[in-house]
Amino acid sequence: MNQDYIQAHPWSIIEQGFDKEQVKSSESLFSIGNGAMGQRANFEEHYSGETFQGSYIAGVYYPDKTRVGWWKNGYPEYFAKVLNAPNWIGINVFVDGMPLDLNTCKTVNDFKRELNMKEGWYQRSFSAVLPNEVEIKAKITRFLSLDIDEVGAIRMELSPVNQDAEITFEPYLDSGITNEDTNWDDKFWNTTGVQVKNNRAFIEAHTMKTNFATCTFMQAQAGYNGKELDAHPDKKTDTRVSLQFKQNVAKGEHVSLTKYGGYTVSRNHDPSELVKVANTSLDKASELGFDALLKMQKEAWAKIWEMSDITITGDVKAQQGIRFNIFQLNQTYLGRDSRLNIGPKGFTGEKYGGSTYWDTEAYCLPFYMATKGPEVAWSLLEYRYNHLQKAIENAQKLGFTNGAALYPMVTMNGEECHNEWEITFEEIHRNGAIAFAIYNYVRFTGDYSYVPEMGLEVLIGIARFWNQRVNFSEAKQKYVMLGVTGPNEYENNVNNNWYSNYMAKWCIEYALENIEKINNEYPEDYKRIMGKTNLSASETEAWKKVVDQMYFPYSEEHQVFLQQDGFLDKELIKVDALAKSERPINQKWSWDRILRSPYIKQADVLQGFYFFEDHFTEEELEKHFDFYEPFTVHESSLSPCVHSIQAAKLGRMEQAYTFYLRTSRLDLDDYNKEVEEGLHITSMAGTWLSIVEGFGGLRVKDGELQYSPQIPQEWESYSFKINFRNQIVTITVEEGKSSFEITGSNELGIKVDGKSITLVPGKVVTA
Repeated sequence: MNQDYIQAHPWSIIEQGFDKEQVKSSESLFSIGNGAMGQRANFEEHYSGETFQGSYIAGVYYPDKTRVGWWKNGYPEYFAKVLNAPNWIGINVFVDGMPLDLNTCKTVNDFKRELNMKEGWYQRSFSAVLPNEVEIKAKITRFLSLDIDEVGAIRMELSPVNQDAEITFEPYLDSGITNEDTNWDDKFWNTTGVQVKNNRAFIEAHTMKTNFATCTFMQAQAGYNGKELDAHPDKKTDTRVSLQFKQNVAKGEHVSLTKYGGYTVSRNHDPSELVKVANTSLDKASELGFDALLKMQKEAWAKIWEMSDITITGDVKAQQGIRFNIFQLNQTYLGRDSRLNIGPKGFTGEKYGGSTYWDTEAYCLPFYMATKGPEVAWSLLEYRYNHLQKAIENAQKLGFTNGAALYPMVTMNGEECHNEWEITFEEIHRNGAIAFAIYNYVRFTGDYSYVPEMGLEVLIGIARFWNQRVNFSEAKQKYVMLGVTGPNEYENNVNNNWYSNYMAKWCIEYALENIEKINNEYPEDYKRIMGKTNLSASETEAWKKVVDQMYFPYSEEHQVFLQQDGFLDKELIKVDALAKSERPINQKWSWDRILRSPYIKQADVLQGFYFFEDHFTEEELEKHFDFYEPFTVHESSLSPCVHSIQAAKLGRMEQAYTFYLRTSRLDLDDYNKEVEEGLHITSMAGTWLSIVEGFGGLRVKDGELQYSPQIPQEWESYSFKINFRNQIVTITVEEGKSSFEITGSNELGIKVDGKSITLVPGKVVTA
């Protein structure tokens, strides 16, 4: 049974009742972020029970030395760790000298957490009886400002219920923290300065090796009956500093503490100015005050939701699911800084160290492109262009030459930092996702300028890699690709993974197509790029041979492309024959058993059919879907969304809806029994795709927006917006009817179920 303690609500994530077994899961689910920093929903006050503390600063990492049993040439020297940053949220509370600790309280009643996604704040409330019999009522509200993104704010309100009590607040900063995820238990942080002045405190610390300088800061003020309480420096050590506020509080009255905190970082400021900048940020926050800052937060989120919301009527769980996904994507990345990217766990956990996987290009780019506009998508593509030289160096380490580029599986700065052999060296299809993102950007935005400015150099590097990665098989008289891992990571070191071979062929074709176009239409750029890359006619002729003679494994018996050469040699037992007690297989089976099984972690051949839908007939899609989906265990977060889109394309709405619920509520319902480690951020963009491309049937063909809307029978209606070439198109779908609106001043021609329609501003068109 999946977890079901999160209450269904269209705009909030709500937990009622305190259960120690759910604390770590809730710390993930109620995480907050603002693109520049984020944190798990750890309790502000001390908690002695099981907890996974996590605060994170965007772009700050540690290169943890690779740890393997047997070193292989070409291994990356480190695995980038997303760092648990110094903690600024802590507020120890004492009631008549007794620590407030929900793990040791006699009773905890009326416990409620709420993550308000509409307005961007997190709140917790409860009443608790401490071991000294004092009952205390608490309400704590926290948010990370979108407007002043180096600052977060906390308001803690406490009230003694059954007697007068002395309440002590001890807000603190702590840089003496460790990562749960570490290879050698290295010391990641070096604290260089701790200071306190009046009601403010600062800890300066830098990361070891990478030397990111940071200042963690706070300001605290407490009030009782309209009076501000005096702050007293309490404790100061080499890695920790706290303030203290004490007040005798009458039964039924409340005392409050407001705390502002956050980080200034050398990524954005001169390292010698970090305390000064922190003071400026605190000045801004405290001058505005908690209520005004919260009001600004609500307004900022309203603006985000105005464009990115998807509304669903008639199905609260589905509505909650999609908004949770959209909310977390916006908490993780807002497109303000082209040096940043979208980490698979965002600001919710340490797993999958690194900030960038192929997920960004394959799944996230369409979401940001359609909800924020082309400039954010451009930033994501520019990020990869800026890392092109590193991609060339990554390929050189593996023996490739002549400017061949292999983009990393996992990276922080363009260097490969993933050190599982079967992923790092073999899961090379990620290169294709970079090229496909360029194609997707041009197709959707109509803006070709990225290709001559940056993109063609990327495409040439990728084509060179594929050309060198294949070899000619005398036996097959075809080019083959040996020793790869496809998107299905439950098969390693296989030959001729169909998806990888197909992606290689397409990437080379796309590079050749763009070389010709830029030669004809952008002669100055062509001259510059050819001079920079030293690309010759003989080299591109060699590429064409690979394109013409690429090998694709195929089964005449089943009339499907084979996932890899040996797929039919497996014992083809379908997933529905597996006992539930055997699932998920990645937690129940040995890796050896998984590799020999037919079970597919995520869309592999079907990933290719998703990307290159126009290359195949619907009948071919149906055959491949019917063959591969029954072997798919969907134990990757990236799997259900692709299958949902394809089931909708095939008109199988019941199946599409089931997959949609799985992708949208993957974390909320903890399908994979791992949510306590953090959320699956990048796959959340796939949830958005499952509605927009799946149910809405949105495609862009020949520069034209096309829809083929369907609606799950569980829904009354749904609606979403698309920023298509700087025109906002809204579609609302009901049973048997779709309505379209456009904002702006220009008309727009679209197709709905193959029929041409002209949208006129100010007029609703029904199809």
